[in-house]
Amino acid sequence: MRPETESELAEAVRGARGPLVVRGGGTRSLGMPAGEVLETGGMSGITLYEPGALTLVARAGTPLAEVEATLAAEGQRLAFEPPDLRGLLGRAGESTLGGVVAANASGPRRVQVGACRDFLLGVRFVDGGGQVIKNGGRVMKNVTGYDLVKLLAGSHGTLGVLTEVSLKVLPASAAEATVVLDGLDDAAAVDAMARALGSPFEVTGAAHWPGQGTFLRVEGLAAQVDYRAAQLQAMLGGRTVAQGPWADIRDVAAFRGQPGDVWRLSVKPSDAPGLVARAGALGCLYDWAGGLVWLLMAPDADLRAQLGAFHGHATLVRGHGAPVFQPEPAPVAALTAGLRARFDPRGVFNAGLMA
Repeated sequence: MRPETESELAEAVRGARGPLVVRGGGTRSLGMPAGEVLETGGMSGITLYEPGALTLVARAGTPLAEVEATLAAEGQRLAFEPPDLRGLLGRAGESTLGGVVAANASGPRRVQVGACRDFLLGVRFVDGGGQVIKNGGRVMKNVTGYDLVKLLAGSHGTLGVLTEVSLKVLPASAAEATVVLDGLDDAAAVDAMARALGSPFEVTGAAHWPGQGTFLRVEGLAAQVDYRAAQLQAMLGGRTVAQGPWADIRDVAAFRGQPGDVWRLSVKPSDAPGLVARAGALGCLYDWAGGLVWLLMAPDADLRAQLGAFHGHATLVRGHGAPVFQPEPAPVAALTAGLRARFDPRGVFNAGLMA
């Protein structure tokens, strides 16, 4: 099914007689839920863009590339830096804005500016009963009641099908530079990244790519960037380059085309080197100063079983043999089940994906 309007989508959901697999461009969906495919790509187009107000409203099926090109023409961008995982996952579709929001897809700059959900102003979506629901607006403000805007971000299409999203955008940086530290082991790299982020030099990216280097990004006006990069070098050593490998870090290019399963760990940065050592991974990539770790594992390896109990969660991004998402503690699982019962009482959306 590929509805062209919100009303067609609502009618399709009301008439569903079995599970539906919600899909935007199919470029970042996880797991393999069963059911009839419900595509959102027919609901496309930017409906409002006010550069002066730093606000963009678009239908959920709008290609991400179209949004980024429109913003770039006005010297603006999606500050949360959504990754392109097509190479990692072996996909050939076109990423949509709704898919970015549904996955809360956020790149290296999240460590400084926040995630996709932090820039989300409002949403329209169709719930499991076929009702159209609107929440939020077009300006940043405090709200009362349910903050469904934040709830839908990262729900992976299990609570409702997004039809329109409103986002805050930001000006693009005039200049950037990357300080590169060579030869650090994982523990030393995490320590250096933590020191950089704790400094007053406004680091907007902190990543460690074993064998390639440890990378610290600064952005802003040219004179500010030069000063801050020089101060980071004075503090930590290393060298400064104009462009770091941030697109490759964002898109996890290190594991592109490599056999094996790919896991994403979200942990306390100081715990990351020890967990990577316990995992016995074939490869690793540290982002967010070690708060996010990508691991390449042997096929069908159960990373959670190998790590045992730890503070954080592990998501199976590519592979089989284990649940995609970290099992939730009983109290959280009860809250999650209650939300699903409220928004999708028939259990038609991406059934079993986040169970």
